[in-house]
Amino acid sequence: MKRRNNPVARPPTTRVPYPQTPERAHAWIKAHGIAVADLARWNNLPRLVLVDLLRGRLRGHRGQAHRAAIVLGLKPDPEPMA
Repeated sequence: MKRRNNPVARPPTTRVPYPQTPERAHAWIKAHGIAVADLARWNNLPRLVLVDLLRGRLRGHRGQAHRAAIVLGLKPDPEPMA
């Protein structure tokens, strides 16, 4: 049997609303039925960076962790989307 590689449809919102704590961001993701892996895929981020931010292992100061903190609503977006 041949597997189909169907990409996951991108929802209208791909970010958690700001401001959030890691606990509230995780609860929001769970309440909306979104997988952390899908959120990472939609935003071109490594899944483990999102997981580490949600667990409090990363602060989101630089690079991918900073971008992921914005996606999770832990930090404000310095360049709001139009």
